[in-house]
Amino acid sequence: QVQLVESGGGLVESGGSLRLSCVPSGSIDSIDAMNWYRQVPGKEREFLASISTAGGTRYADSVKGRFTISRDNAKNTLYLQMNNLKPEDTAVYYCNGFLPYGVDSDGRRKFRDLWGQGTQVTVSS
Repeated sequence: QVQLVESGGGLVESGGSLRLSCVPSGSIDSIDAMNWYRQVPGKEREFLASISTAGGTRYADSVKGRFTISRDNAKNTLYLQMNNLKPEDTAVYYCNGFLPYGVDSDGRRKFRDLWGQGTQVTVSS
């Protein structure tokens, strides 16, 4: 089954930048809305940003103004540009996407929820 694969994580000093990428593990049709989340051990997964196929974006207050989500629809690739990183940004970062696979009996689109395995981001003080 197709999954998403994140890359670009690593160790960076406070104030530094990283760019995360997310691609499907196999050949698929267009993915609908896509999101970035992060999780720290012992805490719930935190929503960071979302982007529609048309490019509309939404951000969590904790990253607004520092992180930028973008996508390349032709490549089904999702990005997260992270600037001015802080030690509290240290977490495993996950991408998420909704893959349409048909319609239900009421004509509403059905989606499969895709996730990646995560990429570690560590910000040193």
